[in-house]
Amino acid sequence: MEALTSSSSSSSSGGPAASHVRRRASAFGPSSSAVRCRGTTRSSLRCCYSPRRPGHPLKCSAAASSPSSAPASAVVKGAGGLDLDFGFGFCSGSGSGSAKPGRDAEADKFAEAAKKGNLVPLYECIVSDHLTPVLAYRCLVKEDDKESPSFLFESVHQDSHGINNVGRYSMVGAHPAMEIVAEENKVTIMDHEEGRQTEQVVDDPMQVPRRIMENWSPQLIDELPDAFCGGWVGYFSYDTVRYVEKKKLPFSSAPEDDRNLPDVHLGLYNDVIVFDHVEKKVYVIHWVQLNRYSSVEEAYQDGRYRLDMMLSRVHNSNVPSLSAGSVKLHTRQFGSPLEKSTMTSDEYKKAVLQAKEHILAGDIFQIVLSQRFERRTYADPFEVYRALRIVNPSPHLTYLQARGCILVASSPEILTRVKKGKIVNRPLAGTVRRGKTEKEDELLKKQLLNDEKQCAEHVMLVDLGRNDVGKVSKPGSVKVETLMNIERYSHVMHISSTVTGELFDNLTCWDALRAALPVGTVSGAPKVKAMELIDELEVTRRGPYSGGFGGVSFAGDTLIALALRTIVFPTAMSSLKKEGIMCNRREWVAHLQAGAGIVADSKPDDEQRECENKAAALARAIDLAESAFINNI
Repeated sequence: MEALTSSSSSSSSGGPAASHVRRRASAFGPSSSAVRCRGTTRSSLRCCYSPRRPGHPLKCSAAASSPSSAPASAVVKGAGGLDLDFGFGFCSGSGSGSAKPGRDAEADKFAEAAKKGNLVPLYECIVSDHLTPVLAYRCLVKEDDKESPSFLFESVHQDSHGINNVGRYSMVGAHPAMEIVAEENKVTIMDHEEGRQTEQVVDDPMQVPRRIMENWSPQLIDELPDAFCGGWVGYFSYDTVRYVEKKKLPFSSAPEDDRNLPDVHLGLYNDVIVFDHVEKKVYVIHWVQLNRYSSVEEAYQDGRYRLDMMLSRVHNSNVPSLSAGSVKLHTRQFGSPLEKSTMTSDEYKKAVLQAKEHILAGDIFQIVLSQRFERRTYADPFEVYRALRIVNPSPHLTYLQARGCILVASSPEILTRVKKGKIVNRPLAGTVRRGKTEKEDELLKKQLLNDEKQCAEHVMLVDLGRNDVGKVSKPGSVKVETLMNIERYSHVMHISSTVTGELFDNLTCWDALRAALPVGTVSGAPKVKAMELIDELEVTRRGPYSGGFGGVSFAGDTLIALALRTIVFPTAMSSLKKEGIMCNRREWVAHLQAGAGIVADSKPDDEQRECENKAAALARAIDLAESAFINNI
């Protein structure tokens, strides 16, 4: 083992003060001014560092970490003098002098919860009309810090009329307490709380976070929102299937790994900010792991301190700077063609012909062949994410900083969802472009649903989804709840279906995830045989593309989106410009991977064009980021 110094570096400035609000400590009462914090390596707490032993908290060394810099009272008054109460239902008083009774009640409630479990949330619910998820993320992570693991999840959903609506919840997290990094079978565990790092070689790295979770007994609070409020966040690469299919798909048979990205990266986020866009509330949440402390009192005091520090960051009036940008491009158009790819056009078409030979021989029915396009840009990945939200609003909008890469995603598809034992799989297959008018949209929709090739492909992939869900579901519980619906996105329409099942009582969300990775819509049918051929026909490892990203909550619920329409920025490939008009800007290499489903009557030229169009649609976000945030420099 060796001691670690966390690479996390976050901005000391926070969001605008939340006006007109009396903050209420959530699950367990109002704010306190705890005076101690533990030996964390986080620069945001500015504590002196050494590996911490339970029961030996460290004193804070900087003024910014002193009690006076954190909120000392449960009351925040806005300019208008209006106070609003949110939270657990006992009053903290009308002024800072009356906060202590509420603080005592909070501590008592915390102590009661600690008798029932070893993972207890503290939270406060605030109102801030001027705080957005993008701004909250920038409050937690500095603009020039691209190495610190962190995330921002947003969503846009369609109603029954095909109208886009902003999803109810957005989630922000930074500075994980622990990280798990898997490179093939080698697993590195970085415990930033205890200040240590361990390495081990295991048969299945996906079992490591599962084993850690077995020691948790979280106390769930009804007042917390029905959203991801804390737990594991990260990505699982396409190659994680090799942990399951060890004989047929060993790592030794995989294509060249030219980027050396982790196969799995997960961060354990005890600190999460959740936006409820319907009720206009922001939940600031900190989970306290009791087994790290020598007493419940110490756990409460330190948890209270950490929550106050988070609150001070989002309440700080020194708002981080965000470039306004301007939208001058037609966002529904495709981006410029991407000329650089891992395969030339002729090489890809040759691979399509080889795949068709296997289909005609009866080895497979369908296969998804992909290629990775490359584009260089001076647009920052976070600027590209801000642009992607405009260009392609989707159910799973994600900005994810992981070890070795940054993912900027607008995925339309769930890889797997497990909530209270219910499994959901939603295959999307069958695509047509959007029309320029509503009338043309309807015409193209009818053509898509009457396209025998695309409908047959979709039904086959629904059967694959039923099979994946059935592996981990109770007999008789697997259902196709919806079949052959149309979903509209910015550039294309898809055929979608929904498959559900009830998870076996002795299995967990990790079993459901292992059964689903990767879904048939990115591999083929039969799935394993198609993936064997993908190893032969594709020239580089897919990495995050066609794997999954998302979160596994402390309660064991999970939502993992399929990593499609995902731009990968390898951090090792960026370089700082030291002169000229782009001085002090980094040049980034953006990887945009896209695939096409190959069946017996596929035409190589059409499949090549499909890959190019999918990548160009995603590249439009880079076009917009450059025009909005760079061209006006």
